[in-house]
Amino acid sequence: MPEKKEVCGVAGCGQDAVRSVALDKAKDILTGKSLTADFRRVHLCREHYRTFRKATKKDRELERLGW
Repeated sequence: MPEKKEVCGVAGCGQDAVRSVALDKAKDILTGKSLTADFRRVHLCREHYRTFRKATKKDRELERLGW
C-alpha cells in the first residue's frame, strides 16, 4: 500500500507538505488564509512554511533564550 502524501493545509494550495506546525500558531501567522487541519496540526508546503518561519523568527529566538 503506497504512503499517502500530505498536501498543504492552506486553501487553494495543492503542493506537497514538508512540515506540520501547531494550528493555533499557524492561524495567528497566516491570517486571511483558510486552513484545513488534522486535529491540532496543520501541514504546510515549503512556500507557506517559509512564510511561517520568517514571521515567527523573533519569537523562536526569545524561546531559545529562556526568558
